[in-house]
Amino acid sequence: MSETRYAPARGRRTPRGAVRAATAVAVVLAVAAGGSYAAGIGPFDRGADAPDPAAAAQARAFLADWSAGRLPSAAGRTTRPESAERVLRSFTAGLDIGRPRLTAERVREADDGTVSVPFTARMPIEGLGTWTYTSAVPVREQQDGSWKVDWKLSVVHPRLSGTEKFRLDREETPAREVTDRDGTSLSEGRHPSLTPVLARLRGGAGAEPRGAVHLVDRATGKVERTEAAFGGEAGPSPAGPVRTTLDAEWQSAAEKALGEAGGKNAALVALRIDDGEILALANSPATGFNRAASGTYAPGSTWKIVTSAALLLKGAVAPDDTVDCPKYLTVGKEFHNVETSEHRGATFREDFTESCNTAFISLRGKLGDRELGDVARTYFGVGQEWHIGIPSYDGSVPVPADETEKAASMIGQGRIQANPLIMASVTATAVSGTFRQPSLTPGNEDTTTTRPLPREVVGHLRDMLRATVTDGTADVLSGLPGEIGAKTGTAEVSEEQDNNGWLVAHRGDVAVACVVEEGVTGGGSAGPVLRSLLSSAPADPS
Repeated sequence: MSETRYAPARGRRTPRGAVRAATAVAVVLAVAAGGSYAAGIGPFDRGADAPDPAAAAQARAFLADWSAGRLPSAAGRTTRPESAERVLRSFTAGLDIGRPRLTAERVREADDGTVSVPFTARMPIEGLGTWTYTSAVPVREQQDGSWKVDWKLSVVHPRLSGTEKFRLDREETPAREVTDRDGTSLSEGRHPSLTPVLARLRGGAGAEPRGAVHLVDRATGKVERTEAAFGGEAGPSPAGPVRTTLDAEWQSAAEKALGEAGGKNAALVALRIDDGEILALANSPATGFNRAASGTYAPGSTWKIVTSAALLLKGAVAPDDTVDCPKYLTVGKEFHNVETSEHRGATFREDFTESCNTAFISLRGKLGDRELGDVARTYFGVGQEWHIGIPSYDGSVPVPADETEKAASMIGQGRIQANPLIMASVTATAVSGTFRQPSLTPGNEDTTTTRPLPREVVGHLRDMLRATVTDGTADVLSGLPGEIGAKTGTAEVSEEQDNNGWLVAHRGDVAVACVVEEGVTGGGSAGPVLRSLLSSAPADPS
C-alpha cells in the first residue's frame, strides 16, 4: 500500500513508521474540527529584532491543543495550569461550543518583554451558529529560559474577567416531528447520531433556531451586553413534520457501522448519485460536533480523484502512461509513500490504485498553480456555497504558496480542506460526470454553477476506482456484492496526532465517504466502517 505521509528531508524516523511534521508552507494557523493545523513560517520568521520563535511556537501549540480538545495539554503550557484547564473546560461546556477554529495572526512583542499572538476565534455553538471574536495569547519567558502562556481570563475572551462571564440563552422553539424520505419518524433515541441535526431541523424547514451569548455580571446575573445573537426575528409557529431526504434504514446501518471505528472520532455520509439527496449522515460520538457536514479535514489521497480529473481533463496523462513511483521525492522537503513503498515503471492507473504519492507529486508541473482549485470548483462544486438544509462547510482549495505546498496539494494535503459530505459528493460527481448539490431537505436553493466532466474522463475515473478495489488499496471492499469502486486516503494531521484514515466508495446509485480521526490508514480504519455499511444497507432507495 502506498498511502502517503509526507515528511521532512531529515532521515529521522518516528513511531509507527512514519515521520510527522507540521506543514511549513502556510503563514496562518488553521485549527479545525479534525484538530489539524499548519505552522506558518512567513510572519513567524525571526529577523534581527523579531521575538524568539519559541515564544510564538508555544502560543500556536496552546491554540492547537485548545482547538483539538486537549485541554490538559493546553493548560500545561500556561503559568497557571489548574485554573486554565478549569476555565477552558467550563467555557466550552457551558456555552455548548464544539471544536473551535482558531486562526493565529502576526506575532507582536510588547515593551515589557511579553510576546503576544493575536488570534481569531470561531466558536461553533451547537444548534445555533458560529460566534466569532478576536483575542490574543500573551507568552512570557520563564526563569529557566522556557516560554509559557501568561494565563489570565482575557486569553479566552477579552471581556471575560473576575466580575463578568458569559451565558448562553436559547429561545425554545415548538418541537416538530422530523421524518425520513418515506415519512418514518426520526428521533434521537433511534438515531442518536442525528442529535445535532434534529435540533436544527425542529425549528422548521428554513427557520433558524434563536439564541444569544450574553455578557453578564457574575454577582447579579444582569446582562451587560449581547456578544452574539443567532436567528432572525421570531416568526409564526411552524406546523407539520419536517421531511428530510434521509433513509431510516441507511441511517441505522451507518450508525451501526461507525461502531467499527473502535471508539475514535469518526463520521460518514451516504448520498444518492443521481440527485445528491443525503441518505445517511452519522457521527461518532453521536451527540457531538457534526463532523460529517461541518468538519474541516485534509482529505489525503481521496483527493487524488480530483487531481486525476484535472490531469485527465488537460490531457497531461493517460491511464496507461508510465509514471514512475519512487520511494522518495524531494520538493522543498521529502515526500514518501507509506512504508516507503515504490513501484518502478508503474502506469498512472497503478499509481492511482496503489495511491502513490511520489508519482502524483511528480506531475505537479503539468498543472498551473490555480488549476487544481479551478477544477475542484468548476466541475465538483467544491468551495462554492452549498445550501443543503443545515449549516455545512463546503470545502477550500487555496492557491499554493510555493512548490512544496503545490506538491502537498496534489495528494490532498497542504491547506486543502474537506469533510465526508464533500468527498461523498466528489465521488458521486466523478462517477456520474455531473455535480449535484447535496441536500438533506427538499427544495433548497442551488446557487452553484458547474460544468459536466467529459464522458471519457468519467470512464477513466470509474475504471481506476474499480481497479482500486480489485487490485489496489481498497481491497477491504472486495467480495461485496455489486460493482464497487473506491479510493483510500491517509491524511497527516499534526506532530502530536496519528494520521486520519479515509475511504470513499460508490455502488449503484449511492456514494459514501468516511473519515476516522487518528485512524492511521484509510484501509485499516475507515475500511471496516464502509464494509459494514455496504454489507448491511438496504438496496438503493427510490
